[in-house]
Amino acid sequence: MERITILVVNTWVVKPEKEGEFTKLWQRYLKYIKENPKTFKEVKSIKLFTQMLGGIYGAHVELVEYDSFADFEKLLTRIFKDEGFMKVMQELMLIMEPASYSINVWNAVT
Repeated sequence: MERITILVVNTWVVKPEKEGEFTKLWQRYLKYIKENPKTFKEVKSIKLFTQMLGGIYGAHVELVEYDSFADFEKLLTRIFKDEGFMKVMQELMLIMEPASYSINVWNAVT
């Protein structure tokens, strides 16, 4: 059976006065993922973009690729119990505009 890639798309806006803080926190987030490969073993790739046209200008868009929705669910179960990861997420939530966060899951069309 062929595996179908899914993308989990997280979108948010950082409070203007917190943009410098966000850059440092994002680097910490990526370092944490790299230093904990067993925790994030289902993640195939992760990329961050800044929206330039359409939607909300300046929004941050994170694309995380998985082989399947089941892999995404496995990761969620694990990271919600991971204190280090949850600490970084709490810090991220403090610098985001509260109503700007959204999550979507996209399925690859084959």
